This record gives sequence, C-alpha cells and structure tokens, in this order.
Amino acid sequence: MPPEWRVAKVTLPAGLLGWLILPIGNGSVLRFKLCVTQPPDLDALTPGQLKELVIQLLGEVAQLRQTVVRQREEIARLKGLKGRPAIKPSGMETATEPRRPSKRDKRRHGKVRPRVKVEDRVLPVAAPAGSRFKGHETDLVQDLVLSVQAIRYQRERRVTPDGRTIIAPLPEGTTGHFGPERRRFVLMPYHQGQSTLPRLTALLQSLGVAISKREVQRLLTEKHDSFLSEVNEVLHAGLQAASWVSVDDTGARHKAANGFCTRIGNDCFTWFGTRSSKSRLNFLGLLRAGHTDYVLNDAAFGYMRDHALSAALIARLAEQPQTSFADQPAWNAHLDRLGFTALTTTPNPVQIATEGALWGSIYAHDLLCDTVVLSDDAGQFAVGYHALCWVHAERLVHKLEAFTDANRAAQQRMRTLIWDFYADLKAYRANPDKRRRQALRARFDRIFRRRTGFVSLDRLLARLHANKAELLMVLDRPETPLNTNGSENDIRSQVTRRKVSAGTRSDQGRDCRDAFLGLVKTCAKLGVALWDYLGNRLGVPGCQDIPPPLPDFIRCRGQPA
Repeated sequence: MPPEWRVAKVTLPAGLLGWLILPIGNGSVLRFKLCVTQPPDLDALTPGQLKELVIQLLGEVAQLRQTVVRQREEIARLKGLKGRPAIKPSGMETATEPRRPSKRDKRRHGKVRPRVKVEDRVLPVAAPAGSRFKGHETDLVQDLVLSVQAIRYQRERRVTPDGRTIIAPLPEGTTGHFGPERRRFVLMPYHQGQSTLPRLTALLQSLGVAISKREVQRLLTEKHDSFLSEVNEVLHAGLQAASWVSVDDTGARHKAANGFCTRIGNDCFTWFGTRSSKSRLNFLGLLRAGHTDYVLNDAAFGYMRDHALSAALIARLAEQPQTSFADQPAWNAHLDRLGFTALTTTPNPVQIATEGALWGSIYAHDLLCDTVVLSDDAGQFAVGYHALCWVHAERLVHKLEAFTDANRAAQQRMRTLIWDFYADLKAYRANPDKRRRQALRARFDRIFRRRTGFVSLDRLLARLHANKAELLMVLDRPETPLNTNGSENDIRSQVTRRKVSAGTRSDQGRDCRDAFLGLVKTCAKLGVALWDYLGNRLGVPGCQDIPPPLPDFIRCRGQPA
C-alpha cells in the first residue's frame, strides 16, 4: 500500500451511502462507493442458508480479485511500466559466417576409435560338415560395466622394539571409507553431468552403494586442496601466456545472499570465481590469480593518473619508501597513515589508489602485461588493453524501439551497414593487411558519424563511435575475437548449476563448485578427457597419464608458433 494511503475506521448507520476516496499520487484518486447494510444474524440461519451465503461471498471475492488485477494492469500502463521485452537475437554472427557446405559436400564420419584397449574375441559358428573357413566378420561393440566392490582390508599392526605401533597404510587414493574410483564417479556426473545431490545419492544407492546424502556432500567438497591449487595455477598460467582473455559474470547465490560469479578465460582455459561484489576492485583482485599483495610501481601510478587521482596524492604515495604490502589490512593502514581515508573528494581517493595498487600487483607478477581484455562493455571490465564485443554493440541498435516507418527504415539501413562491416572485420581477422586496416578505420567513421534523423539512433551511433578504439582492437591485435560468445557459452554452466542446485553454504563448497566447473571447461578445450584427468589426480590404479600438467599445457598452447 502506498504511503499516501491511510486507513480509517468509520461508523455509518445501516443503509447510508458514502464515498471512500483514496489518493494514488500525481493528483489522482480512486473513489469507492460504500453501502452499509445490517449484517445477518448467523446464529439464526439454517445450514442451507449458511452454505448459500458462503457461495455468494466466494463469488464476490473472485470478482474483487479480477477487479484488482485489472486495476493493477491499468495503473502499470498509466505509469509506463513494461514487462521484459520479447526481443529475438539479431542474427548478425550467424548471417556473416561463410556458407556452410551442403549435405552432399559433407564427409562421412570416420571409424569409431575407442579410447580404451580393444579386446579381441573369436566367436565360433555351428556349421555343417564340409563347410570352408572364409575368415571373420568384424564387429566392434562397446559396453559399460558398472559394479560395486566392497573390500575389507586387514591392516597389519606391529610394535617396533622401541615401543612404536605401525599400521599398514591403505592403498593410494583411498580416503575414509571410499576408494578413488568412487570419488571419481561422484565428481563426474555432478559437475560435468550437472546432476543434483539427491539424484546422485539415489543413483549410487540404486547401484548398491551404502552411502548417505551427507557423505556424498563430503566427497564433493572436502579434501580437494590439490584441485583448488591446480585451478589457481591454471589461472596464473593462462593470464601469463594468453594474448587475450574474455570476461563475463552472472548472478550466484552464496550463504543465502546474492553474489556474482566472474568468468575469465579464452580458448585454452576457463576459470570461475564467485564473490559478493562485481565491482572493479573485485575484478582486479581476481586478476591477481591468488596473490594477496598490493604494489606501488609505474603501472600502479599510471593507472591512478588515467583515473583522475590528483597529482598531489600520487606524489604523496610515491615519496614513501614502502612500495609493497602483504595484504589488505596492511594496505589500508598505509592509506590511513597518509590521510587518504579522511578525504571526501571525487573520485574517491581510497578506491582509485586501491585499484592502482591492485593493477600494480598484477603487473608485478607478470600477469596481463600485453593481454587484451574482451568484454560486453560492463564498466568493471574496462582495464588494460580493453576490447568490446561487436554482438553486444549491434544488439543496442537491434533493440532500439522505432515508432515510425522512417525511423524503422533508418534503423534497418544502419543494421545492414554494421552487418557488412562486421563481415569484413571477420575477413580481415583471418587475413590481416595494413592497407585494409586503414580503409576499415575510415569506413568505421563514415558509418558511425552518420546522422539519420532518428534522434535515439543518432545518439547511440555517437556513443558507439566514442568506443572506436575498443571496437577496432582487432585491427591491431587480429588474434582477438570479435565477440564474447566463448565466455557466454562457458558461463552457461554456472547458470545451469544455479538453477538446479540453488546456492552454496560454505566457502569451501563455493570454491569446489567453481574449481570443478572450470576444470570441466579447461579439459574440454585442451582435449583431455575429464574421466582420465580425475582418475590420474585421484590415483585410480591403471588410469591413463595426463602429460603434461594442465598449467604447463596452457603455457605451451599460449606460446606463438
């Protein structure tokens, strides 16, 4: 109920008509006609009359509900409120792809080559006497064997001459009451198959495993320090070796509160990190790849100057002998000693100085030194060599509402020009040429400096032209993609997990979820089977080796040929 409404109790004689006037803002009021009647004596009514009265009241309540719904819709229409628009994708990326070969041009699929060792078995045939042997007919059949095994280990206990008791160790990979194969089977369907905890527990129990939901939860979240450390090394190696990374974020629930999951990666690796904020401070902190220090160096001071921190404050920081701080409390104490926390100027000196120190830490660890950061134009991602996604840029033109035929025609002409320009950028990326680079820059100016007469479209074109350097980053760095489709596809796994399993309750559970979803994507990009990877890391006997380790694999893939 709006604050302008007030509820007052009035007493009117029976049968007296009156009006109830309620203000709804903007000088408008709602008028309700009142008719007070003497209520019936319920004790004097028969059961049949009571039933009729209840049916009558239920009908009136239903009518009132319909009236309220219509009034809410009318109020929303008058206030200009709109629901989520049903806007289809523009189709620019698909339309500018080269023509795919027809079905006649498609090659036949190759032979089935299982990754496991093929076992040969000879099947005899009952033939009449005198039949001649004409070789074998080969059929390759693949099958899956699922079995539950329970082993009672009798571990020897011995007492040494000096009084110590020694016990035979369990086989490698055995943790608690479950072997490494069981741990691998739990991790695989939950993270790659996007299963839920109750369904996974029911599956294990149906196979004959004596296990509870709590034990499955422990297998998913406990004793995974080696995986977490390898994931941090993957991010560190990716940021060191990558010539470009694309970034994106999405909502994520953690400890019954809304948070944000940030995705960082390229065509060699994927990394996820869930935090409570999506600010630039948070993003720069994630780019440190596990480091916690704050560093004041040339990169840090350059960042502060680019973001309008006053020269006097920068000089105050530069004249101090200490340039490295181990963690956030040490850095905050340093700013407090220099008087930054007492300032109330704009921009916020503490925020800009902290962002600069984080950027200095990133450069101090040789991360993102010459790496392009590709994003969808979210403000927190605009750091370093920043590039913008063309699909998101064109989507702004596609979603623009046109109310006249002239406006719709202007919008369609601009979309055609942008689509043709995007197709030529694709061709340039495949075959860079200095002469074409200059021509494309001049063509960009001609397209986005146009004046169509459609005011909203002209403002949008001017805004896009202001982002020329970021939209045309591909001309100087042809290896940079033109869109963020890769990050959109990767982060979809986090969206699916959010829908099927809500949120996480502990920091350990959150880190394990992010780590394993990132490993699923990274293994797929590196051509490593996740089943083999988990078996190798968990110490499953006879599992295939995964040479080299994933961080080394990423460094090799990231080096130029």
